[in-house]
Amino acid sequence: MSHLFEYALLRVVPRVERGEFINAGVVLHCPSLSFLDARVHLNPERLLALDASLDQHAVLAHLEVASAVCAGGRRAGAVGLMPPGKRFGWLVAPRSTVVQPSPVHTGFTEDPEHALEHLLRVMVRPLS
Repeated sequence: MSHLFEYALLRVVPRVERGEFINAGVVLHCPSLSFLDARVHLNPERLLALDASLDQHAVLAHLEVASAVCAGGRRAGAVGLMPPGKRFGWLVAPRSTVVQPSPVHTGFTEDPEHALEHLLRVMVRPLS
């Protein structure tokens, strides 16, 4: 049986005023299966091409917040105590910071874990 899911890409936008970005992660929420998770892959070469002065460790730390929020609990602060749907909404809310979410998209899957890995492979990781 297929289940509706929604997802957003996590983008690194080194200089907001330029509007250039790279995709660096995916957040996927499947309410009917109580699934909320994120995957991150930061490509250092692509990031350096946009801004050689950017602190890659700091950017990665910001991206990894998404995984903590998806896992929930006190480690993620107050937002980690919210229900999964609210945490997804918090993660995909528009921001004008270095890490920004894309618009939310939807799809259907029987296996949200597989769908998340597929999206990471085709939307974030470098093309082979």
